[in-house]
Amino acid sequence: MFLNPLRKFPVALFALAVVGAAAQAAAQTADNVLLVINEKAPASTQIGDYYLKKRGLPQDHVVRIQTVVTDTVQREEYDRAIEAPIAAWLSRHSLQDKILYIVLTKGVPLRVNGTAGLDGTVASVDSELTLLYGKLVGRQYPIVGRIANPLYLDQKPVGDAKPFTRFASELYLVTRLDGFSVADVLKLIDRGSAPSQDGRIVLDQKGSTFDDAGGDRWLDEAATRLRASGAGDRVLLEMTTAAASTPDPVLGYYSWGSNDRTNQLRRFGLTFSPGAIGGMFVSTDGRTFQEPPADWKPSNPNGGPQFAGSFQSLAGDLIRDGITGVSAHVAEPYLDATIRPQILFPAYLAGFNLAESFYLAMPFLSWQTVIVGDPLCAPFRKNVLRPDEIAKDLDPETELPALFAARRLEVLVRGGLKPEALKLLLKKDAENGRENHSDDETLLMKATEIEPRLTVAQFALATLYESRNEFDKAVDRYRRILAVDPQNGLALNNLAYSLAERLHQPKDALPIAEKAFRVLPQPIVADTLAWVQHLLGDDRTAAPLLERAEAAMPTNVDILVHAGIVHAALHDLVRARKELDAALKADPKATDRDDVKALRDQLK
Repeated sequence: MFLNPLRKFPVALFALAVVGAAAQAAAQTADNVLLVINEKAPASTQIGDYYLKKRGLPQDHVVRIQTVVTDTVQREEYDRAIEAPIAAWLSRHSLQDKILYIVLTKGVPLRVNGTAGLDGTVASVDSELTLLYGKLVGRQYPIVGRIANPLYLDQKPVGDAKPFTRFASELYLVTRLDGFSVADVLKLIDRGSAPSQDGRIVLDQKGSTFDDAGGDRWLDEAATRLRASGAGDRVLLEMTTAAASTPDPVLGYYSWGSNDRTNQLRRFGLTFSPGAIGGMFVSTDGRTFQEPPADWKPSNPNGGPQFAGSFQSLAGDLIRDGITGVSAHVAEPYLDATIRPQILFPAYLAGFNLAESFYLAMPFLSWQTVIVGDPLCAPFRKNVLRPDEIAKDLDPETELPALFAARRLEVLVRGGLKPEALKLLLKKDAENGRENHSDDETLLMKATEIEPRLTVAQFALATLYESRNEFDKAVDRYRRILAVDPQNGLALNNLAYSLAERLHQPKDALPIAEKAFRVLPQPIVADTLAWVQHLLGDDRTAAPLLERAEAAMPTNVDILVHAGIVHAALHDLVRARKELDAALKADPKATDRDDVKALRDQLK
């Protein structure tokens, strides 16, 4: 089977081919926001359209995805239906640098399914998307475990923090507009667009035991830092076992939620000011934004009934009560990964916007946290950044955003490849992102002349020639790859298939296909070897290879059709019919293929 390394082959294997080859806080604007709407969720569309108008986002700053309307999404679906369309939009509009914030809407899944624990793979969709810029640059991130947040202030004072710009960071700050109902979310958007500076900062310690004492220390430190900054009159630090209460408006709130027995409530009796932010030291308060029954209330493990898999508090109740921004967790984050209130509130009062304040206080990414709220909400902002303070214009050599191009080039040159060739490749990628392919051959030819080791460009040329039926030229490009990388399994596979199927030279293809399978014993490569053997009349040797490939990839049409042809040649017509039926079930359009028509006639 022919492999298109630019589309079909596993990312990890394609990566191998490429390697061969604040003082005062300032605010950003709606121009720096990208909105994500799940078209399969009516609530998502309603909320997204409202936010778009309310904030005055550019009309094209919207990605409309189509994915599951569930709290949990499988990682493959996340990659295909959430991350990929957002990446494509950024490339198509050349806004990798200018976009700073990605805003998800109710109906976009909360959680990427995976394993639990500190070395687990479950994570919030939001936290995974923070790494998208780095992925586009070419950086590799592990799926297992959590990743240190480079923005996290830790012990540094808020005065050391700088406004979030593309100069300073490779992250996207991701928030979501969510709540129990569309009405709740529309009110949250209204509050975020017209925030107040009034209100107290309520810090509710557990105060009863030494269990999880770190959280109480952070709340105490938050009070100390706020007092030192001159905001002491705002601070209410509740140090007893009682639930914190005040008749005054509240601009900041942090507690233990249902982990504090006196806070096993859904309504805390607080009046939140527009623009109020906060959170809770609760493991699963963002597990869902579905609304529980009116008579449900949070409890301890031995208490009342669970809702959505847990007895713990829900962040949706704080949103219903009037909070404007809140952190929550889609799965167990462990205490050391929770938002630090001693950073969150001083940053917010210093003028940082909602998103900046939460991410400055967030220790880890690719983890369990979601931030609900309008990222631009900033009641204490000092000024608005100019566009040239946020990012640079396009780089004329690559036609990519300048900072993005420089970072992408920095990653690519680590393989020792010539920068001049890589810039041409980046220019081709930029044009392709805008769906312009007219200069592909010229740019790729120049790049490979300068740097023959640029295998990704050689593959792109070979793929281009295959699409034009210029098979001799494609074969030449595969041979050029193998001249600099003799063990390149993709090139060996594609060369063998092209020789055997396109140029009708199966004898020449056989040793190449055998080497390809030794180097890269994947089902698709096994299919190539088996097909070459079939063309040489050795169906008995080919059949076991195809059977193993079919077992590994039971819906791959090419493998199923090849297996059917081989089994028909061996007079195993029952199995051949099953394989043909499976191929047509996997792709009904395959009925128009010549090899399928021939097999169907043979089986009549």
